[in-house]
Amino acid sequence: MQIIKKAKVPELLELMAANAAVYVPAQVGGNKQYTRWEKGVEPALDGGNTVSSAKELFFPQTETMYCYCISANGMGASIEEAPAPTGKQVVFGIRPCDVRSLKLLDDVFLTRGYEDKFYKTRRENTVLVSLGCLEPQPTCFCDSLGINPAEAEGADVMMCDLGDAYGMEAKTGAGKDLLAACGKLLQDGSAQAPAAKPCTLRVEVDGLTEKLQKMFEHPIWASLCKKCINCGTCTWVCPTCHCFDINGQNRGDAGYKFRCWDSCMFSEYTQMAGGHNPRPSKKERVRQRFLHKLQYFPERYEEWGCVGCGRCLTKCPVILDITRFINDVREVALDA
Repeated sequence: MQIIKKAKVPELLELMAANAAVYVPAQVGGNKQYTRWEKGVEPALDGGNTVSSAKELFFPQTETMYCYCISANGMGASIEEAPAPTGKQVVFGIRPCDVRSLKLLDDVFLTRGYEDKFYKTRRENTVLVSLGCLEPQPTCFCDSLGINPAEAEGADVMMCDLGDAYGMEAKTGAGKDLLAACGKLLQDGSAQAPAAKPCTLRVEVDGLTEKLQKMFEHPIWASLCKKCINCGTCTWVCPTCHCFDINGQNRGDAGYKFRCWDSCMFSEYTQMAGGHNPRPSKKERVRQRFLHKLQYFPERYEEWGCVGCGRCLTKCPVILDITRFINDVREVALDA
């Protein structure tokens, strides 16, 4: 393990920023969010997670996909695909739950015979420096979903809080290269990484997917959806939600297509051209969100579609709590 004094973190970030865009959790406008580091930006590494996740650094809210131009006589057209981003970036201080969320986004954007070049390029050009959580927040339940809050599987460098210093341990070749480039600020040490306290919020997920497979038409959905206002906040702050829409802008004979985040909570998301909507009410949309996280994603990728970060619990204006739903499902008696 290598050690860096907390007072030297700005110097460490300056070294990293010489070769890459560095993003850190920071307080901006009263919210803790990932911000590009530059001199004067104070990393907010203590306390809870960011309001929004690191998802936007890999899957931006809006992104141009291609441009097109119609020939002067209207008999032909040219299409130019937008280039994939090439800049290197470092995400410093990302929590283990958010690291796991990127693994889930990898499943969506990089597997099953399809690779999204925009997402792939950003992932390949990014080094993740994860900071373990010593004391999870009251809304955290990541350890119920198999995540160790003190250790991030998939991180390039793992950090731990040692009081007046951080311990740093490279986990990948990219992580070793990053620490080697910052070697003058690091000291070799033999400190033991402290263990994280367990989450106080817990859910029991054994057998959950199998039970939900029998509950598509259960009355629980009509009851659950009553207080939902379909605002989409849960999907915006969720690190694993990845629904998007494709839109275009025309300027005479030229234009471009772009994708932007969308939400299964919005009625327009499944609105078809002929007017039919397979999810016409709140019931179907709320059911889709919970089944996607807890049934469909595990069926397809053998992973929970939730990482227990607690953001939706914190930000939902009507407290539509996924942990309460999981516990309620366990109490449901199904006919044999």
